[in-house]
Amino acid sequence: MSSSKPAPDFAIEVKDLQKIYRASGKMPEKHALKGLNLQVPRGSIFGLLGPNGAGKSTFINILAGLVNKTSGSASIWGLDIDEHPRQSRAAIGVVNQEIVADPFFTPLEMLELMAGFYGVPKSERRSEEILAAVGLDDKKDAYVRQLSGGMKRRLMVAKALVHNPPVLILDEPTAGVDVELRRSLWTYVRELHDNGTTIILTTHYLEEAEELCDSIAIVNHGEIVACEPTPTLLSRLDYKTLVITPKEPLTAVPEALAGMDATLRPDGDLAITFRTSETGIGRLLETVRANGIGVGDLVTEAPDLEDVFIALTSQAA
Repeated sequence: MSSSKPAPDFAIEVKDLQKIYRASGKMPEKHALKGLNLQVPRGSIFGLLGPNGAGKSTFINILAGLVNKTSGSASIWGLDIDEHPRQSRAAIGVVNQEIVADPFFTPLEMLELMAGFYGVPKSERRSEEILAAVGLDDKKDAYVRQLSGGMKRRLMVAKALVHNPPVLILDEPTAGVDVELRRSLWTYVRELHDNGTTIILTTHYLEEAEELCDSIAIVNHGEIVACEPTPTLLSRLDYKTLVITPKEPLTAVPEALAGMDATLRPDGDLAITFRTSETGIGRLLETVRANGIGVGDLVTEAPDLEDVFIALTSQAA
């Protein structure tokens, strides 16, 4: 997408975004988004996480023009979706969870068709280049119905890129795909990011978000309960676990440690979880040694994104 305007600071910006699904038949009124405020920095890989029904899909569908918001404002690449509906939607490519592809088209025909929908001149189309980038160049003339599930998933990514959008939204792109495909897909996503594309990712694989995303927003019950750089979010939980491999096997947690959060793991390691703001590792080791436990080895475990996610969404429940 070319423009003489300077690139905005935020690829996506929403203010007090609300969506209320009115009561219909036996379905009660549902407040899907409750005043969402969010800024996605240009050039980032931004994670949007939340449990099922949290409002993530509603948010994405509003940006894609598939759902009308109730109130508030939203801008894509500096373009308000109400004032500039066509230009703002042309600034994003959306890879949905569902695989939507005509089985009687070839991948090349599908990309050419999508490019036509977006008004991309034939001289500027990159259909074959995109298919090669997602590893489908040797399948460009096969019918979509002949492609494997993983190939169809890659085709969905290719479809979203035909108009060269500066913002790419990946909604659960690796759900149900094998490890090899997941790795190849993320390799390509990183290449897109290195070339300036802003990536917004929703995923249930929290380790993916932890590894890939610069910043993460967690949505629960239509509200954002956290939005921070990934390292800051991970530091929210004020605890670590000290894992000790005793020199001599233990049969139970020593009584002297009963007042601590200490457990004996199946492999014989002694795990002590402690608040870093209250207790130092040195003091813990002194207590352990004072009770006659020889330390053969030790490691510390920090909380991961799954721990933070569970803590935040359970607090907001």
